[in-house]
Amino acid sequence: YGDLASRSNQLARYLIERGVGPDAVVAILLDRSFEMIVAMLGVLKAGGAYLPLDPEYPAQRLSFMIGDSGSVFVISDGDLYAGLDTQDAVLPPQIDVYDAALLQQLEALPDGVIAPSERIAPLQPDHLAYLIYTSGSTGVPKGTALAHQNLLHYLLWARKTYPCDYGIGAPINTSIAFDATITSLWLPLISGSRVSLFSGVDDIEELAKQLNQQSGFSLVKLTPIHMDVLCNTLETESLSEQTRSYIVGGEQLNAKTIQLWRDHAPSTRIINEYGPTETVVGCCVYEVNDTTPTEGAIPIGSPIWNTQLYILDQTLTPVPDGIAGELYIAGAGLARGYLGRPGLTSERFIACPFGVDGSRMYRTGDLARRRHDGEIEYLGRIDDQVKVRG
Repeated sequence: YGDLASRSNQLARYLIERGVGPDAVVAILLDRSFEMIVAMLGVLKAGGAYLPLDPEYPAQRLSFMIGDSGSVFVISDGDLYAGLDTQDAVLPPQIDVYDAALLQQLEALPDGVIAPSERIAPLQPDHLAYLIYTSGSTGVPKGTALAHQNLLHYLLWARKTYPCDYGIGAPINTSIAFDATITSLWLPLISGSRVSLFSGVDDIEELAKQLNQQSGFSLVKLTPIHMDVLCNTLETESLSEQTRSYIVGGEQLNAKTIQLWRDHAPSTRIINEYGPTETVVGCCVYEVNDTTPTEGAIPIGSPIWNTQLYILDQTLTPVPDGIAGELYIAGAGLARGYLGRPGLTSERFIACPFGVDGSRMYRTGDLARRRHDGEIEYLGRIDDQVKVRG
């Protein structure tokens, strides 16, 4: 933690000296490493917003996202940066976290806490914290803009709901370009716990190996397809000791997927977390319990703190319990919108007729219904979009 604080503070000062401040976007293109976390934290401390990029993405897509986001720098290493597609884009300058001259320059900077007066401008709750790109129905990537207040709201709720004070933290077994990683990365760090970085070569194989070899993770964040694979690779005799909680999201969770844990590790918490990228990871949760059905889909449950979920018909009128409608989300987790896409933002983030004047709600495109006990069930999409591994 001392090294992480020191190195990220030095990087933040370096960025501030070069004009990074509120709403400035800095792309991060690194393999999973200590330097990757230093970079993400350094950008936030400078007051900027980080754009997490997966090195496994095609070079043309990476270059598009860097250009579309208006990134002012790319924090990377020489090989990854050199592999970007420069044919149709002018790339911003690189900050090579492994360059000896840069490291010497950073070490010369003070490593104490960044004072508000050092930043270019005061940092406000609605300033950008990060961008996550999703493909959208057209296949053209769009940058979802999440603010500091959105991120903090989710993390404070998650810290209360998924405590990391017990156990050995969490593994990062998903790409940083996938917002599920936010739970596995920032939640342990704000709790004083440990983050285990996997190589990324074969995430699910590495996760199974880690779970079989050691016990006591605080939580593991994964998709239903991950759990399906784990069913065939985990040792059942140690199942109850491997992690305190599984947080499952990204796709519809089926009861069959979690039956192994219900049979052999009933004390392990299994929480179905629903939430599009536009609402910071998760906005609705359901914890599996003794009354949960053993067949069919697991409900997505009830909204988290300061969040409202509405199931509406085409006239934006609430439908009765048990009737399917489109799911709309309002509340503290709602993104600012899509960066540089005002038309799409106004189409998806609309005025909320049920809240205070000026409040908005997000149109998910998801079909859902509310059960008579108040829990919400996810039914699928209202269009032809499909999800692959979350």
